[in-house]
Amino acid sequence: MANGRNETREQRADRRWNELLQEVRVAQTGVQILLAFLLTAAFAPRFTELTQVEVRLYALTLVLGAGATGALIAPVTLHRLVTGRRLKPETVEWASKLTIVGLYLLLCTVICAMLLVALFVLESSAAYWIVGGVSLWFALCWFALPFYALRRRNRVNGS
Repeated sequence: MANGRNETREQRADRRWNELLQEVRVAQTGVQILLAFLLTAAFAPRFTELTQVEVRLYALTLVLGAGATGALIAPVTLHRLVTGRRLKPETVEWASKLTIVGLYLLLCTVICAMLLVALFVLESSAAYWIVGGVSLWFALCWFALPFYALRRRNRVNGS
């Protein structure tokens, strides 16, 4: 009961799995829509107007989006392949790590996609400043806030 709840290891794994699934559903939707956009962008008439740098950035963005999709869908496949083998706590840990990797790749995909569009639309160095600001915002929301909450909790608990 070290986690403050009166639940067995298996009950905790079940609860954490359900929480993880809800989180992954949100991320999967976003990454799948973004990847669909990226996959079709190459067929747009204006795609030929991209510079060589922008084409390379597009390719990198596409690979990152595919990686994010793979990592965010992996928990479902992992669960399906090991279900019934008494590996639920381990499955939750592995799925959690895959989800974190997927979210990081999703962040990289969003940043690269924004940079690609900003470079194409603005045709100036302002694109880098704008995307840098948005990247900072994402980093604050996605990483700094959770780490701050953990650090604050540890200070309060005297850890």
